[in-house]
Amino acid sequence: MRITVATGTRADWGLLSPLARALDKLPGFDVSILATNMHLLQQFGNTLSEIEADGFDVAARVPMPGGDTPADRAVAMGVCLEGSARELARLQPDLLLILGDRYEMLAIASAATMLGIPIAHLHGGELTYGAIDDNIRHAISKLSALHFTSTEKARQRLIAMGEQPSRVINTGAIGVWNFCNFTPMPKTELEASLGISLDRPTLLATFHPATLDPADPTLRCRAMLEALDSFADRQLIITYPNNDPRSQGIINEIEAYTAANPQRVLTVRSLGLRRYQSILPYVGAVIGNSSSGILEVPSAGIPTVNIGLRQDGRDRAPSVIDCGDSADDIRRAIARALSPEFRAIAAKACNPYYRPDTLALMVEAIKSCDPEALKTKKFHHICTDR
Repeated sequence: MRITVATGTRADWGLLSPLARALDKLPGFDVSILATNMHLLQQFGNTLSEIEADGFDVAARVPMPGGDTPADRAVAMGVCLEGSARELARLQPDLLLILGDRYEMLAIASAATMLGIPIAHLHGGELTYGAIDDNIRHAISKLSALHFTSTEKARQRLIAMGEQPSRVINTGAIGVWNFCNFTPMPKTELEASLGISLDRPTLLATFHPATLDPADPTLRCRAMLEALDSFADRQLIITYPNNDPRSQGIINEIEAYTAANPQRVLTVRSLGLRRYQSILPYVGAVIGNSSSGILEVPSAGIPTVNIGLRQDGRDRAPSVIDCGDSADDIRRAIARALSPEFRAIAAKACNPYYRPDTLALMVEAIKSCDPEALKTKKFHHICTDR
């Protein structure tokens, strides 16, 4: 079976890479990589190298134009659709593997649909009311024929959307499985790659635009940084946001903050999967509005401070503290997260996205599927009135 894995960001490749490797090891399976968007942008770390470091040649590269407005992203989607159609027609995969909810994935899924290539989709059925990603995720689900959900609630939502129950599998979240089954970098190697000591109390922050929030995300980020000023005894590692509309203001804000606080702040364009996972045991809390704080971080036994509305709708572990967007709200949430009482709660929290057999379930479902049969979808009715 020929499988193409589509990836547009450091985040989705970090999640997909173990699955891609497992599939590529199967006899008679050939895995190719289609890379687009942030992987090809130097500003975001040129993370194409992370794919190659995992042992894969990038079979298809689909550049997308930049820009920082919703209209720019709509134009970029059109460019991505055109380029993806051309590359998928050349690669002719039997199955396309897609994760998540980003606009470039909707473009790629649309191209695959027009070419008659069935899609296997990870993380469908989830809810994130604070971002347009919620609509995009559901649209990709309706273009897909095989689904791997992170929870049983997500599985039931997809079935309610008319997806065939036999094709919707609750596998748990692949990122959580990855975290529970990876070999961390030695501390000395991790410190050398970052250029800092991790013996000092440390916080990790990532802040993305919430695309359905009418407020300026630069001001939202500024409030987070103002709150972090109250914890000046801790060093701070900040990663870049994704390239959703209005992300440039956030980048400008964190770069200025880093320049003003060089002794305690390190900004990294992309930590990559292994460094990100390896650093979690050394940080007191993860702060911001990234999905990783909701999905993967609880399995590290540390607190998450989740800011604002971007992740509204997702299930949460007890280790997640939700707070408002103001500096005072964020300050209070961080103080609570760092308290001995809450750290004890986080250390024992159960992660609703964890399953011990996530990777095996995905591999077995793909290995045993019939791509030709997946090309035909029938609506599954859950009511008696048809």
